[in-house]
Amino acid sequence: MRIATYNVEWFDSLFSDAGDLLADGDWSARHDVTRRQQAEALGIVFTAMDADAVMVIEAPDTNSRRSSVRALTRFAESFGLRTREAVTGFTNDTQQEIALLYDPAVLTVRHDPQASDAAPRFDTEFHIDLDIDATRDRVTFSKPPLELSVTTARGTKARLIGAHLKSKAPHGATTRDEIMRLAIANRRKQLAQAIWLRARVDGLLAQGDSVIVLGDLNDGPGLDEYENLFGRSSVEIILGEGAEALFDPHAAQALQSRITAQPTSARFYLGEQGRYLQALLDYIMVSPDLAARQPSWRIWHPFEDPVCGEISELREALLTASDHFPVTLDIDL
Repeated sequence: MRIATYNVEWFDSLFSDAGDLLADGDWSARHDVTRRQQAEALGIVFTAMDADAVMVIEAPDTNSRRSSVRALTRFAESFGLRTREAVTGFTNDTQQEIALLYDPAVLTVRHDPQASDAAPRFDTEFHIDLDIDATRDRVTFSKPPLELSVTTARGTKARLIGAHLKSKAPHGATTRDEIMRLAIANRRKQLAQAIWLRARVDGLLAQGDSVIVLGDLNDGPGLDEYENLFGRSSVEIILGEGAEALFDPHAAQALQSRITAQPTSARFYLGEQGRYLQALLDYIMVSPDLAARQPSWRIWHPFEDPVCGEISELREALLTASDHFPVTLDIDL
């Protein structure tokens, strides 16, 4: 079975309110890319992945007029994908949902949000003292993680949590001190969200569940200057420690050495510097029981994965489709 996570930059802009795919010559929300070019590139990438399930990060919007599920199912129809059904969870107001596009012949899936004393449901509030002032702060998710109950055709059960953690930019700050203060506060909130997510993972593991956490965590070892201030990245918090630690080989490689070359899953152009920044932002973390099944991970990076680089059509599609590249997990379930 192949499970993927894929952050599709501004997927929402490719659809009408009715959910129809706008594969025309108008500009997409990606720089210098038309909607037809992005849509066709995404069709090539999804077809090449041939995944049984794809956790779509920045999925099309759901509101009073638009439906992420409707848009994704019509996208699948347009390109003949077998991942023809979709499920979302708690909606948000960012125009970027979290959704699972999956093959119903292989998986039975339902949104199944749960809570425990240590970890409330992701659409509520998490209370934690963020700044050691003896006052518990209220933390919320701008994009509540998508918690799913999944059963394979073989009868294997697992819990999937799709996540998109994001530390807000210091909007409104004008001075260096204001920028630093807001940046630190926003990162502190992101780490609190990671603690909340890890507490939910601990609850599932205590129940004996198999767990997969996947998505864009917008964080990783050595990614920004505030990591040393807090000691750990949100990636390390979610992975956990000891016998109950989750595993992702790319995260493990990045944590092992911050000097040598690192795996990367995203590529952004820095206009002011005239160069590209590459970073490891996308992960598929599995619980110890699933890691014991010896699964195989792959980042579909056009310049780091030999197959993706050698097939010119796929290479160009990956660069056109999004500023992130898919990550896949092949596992016997």
